[in-house]
Amino acid sequence: MGQNLASMIDHTQLKPETQTEKINKICQEAKDNSFASVCVNPTWVAHCYELLKESDVKVCTVIGFPLGATTPETKAFETKQAIENGATEIDMVINIGSLKDGQYEEVERDIKVVVTEAENKALVKVIIETSLLTQDEKVKACEIAKKAGADFVKTSTGFSGGGATVEDIRLMRLTVGPEMGVKASGGVKDLDDANAMIDAGATRIGASSGVQIVNGETSTSDY
Repeated sequence: MGQNLASMIDHTQLKPETQTEKINKICQEAKDNSFASVCVNPTWVAHCYELLKESDVKVCTVIGFPLGATTPETKAFETKQAIENGATEIDMVINIGSLKDGQYEEVERDIKVVVTEAENKALVKVIIETSLLTQDEKVKACEIAKKAGADFVKTSTGFSGGGATVEDIRLMRLTVGPEMGVKASGGVKDLDDANAMIDAGATRIGASSGVQIVNGETSTSDY
């Protein structure tokens, strides 16, 4: 299972204080373990692309991160620039306040502009920030992301006081059906956590503990 699991991991480093040495390290670890991608803040995309362009590891970045409160036009520009710099996976944060206000057309537009900008160039994963939503809001967010043409729904940024839960993954999978991707992110620290998420329906795992996960070790990482 190790190789299959590794190919489902986005090896993540999104802390604001991250320096070059750490980015170089996660890129090397991603190559050594054949992870799906490295997931980094936009400022690191070009650097990671250069380090990974001879490998099969993708460069994933985050848009409107971590609050989701930038405008759709800003998210579209961030997406365009990230793709130009070498990103082929885009993890965007929805406008959470708009969702909770019931402004569903605005939420759909927010996602759609990113999907349109990324079309045929990058996968789009929509971060719905489950820890801030009711059950009904989680369902609605997933339905909107699917309608807008996103490739994945994703649980969390890891920066809002809660991460992925098995229950949320089950709900998200039930809502989007069997074809769309579901990414569990935030708090997935070891092999047992990862397996539980996959059993519940996750097809991608976002974690800074990717090496520990595939080696069956325990991590103390916060993300």
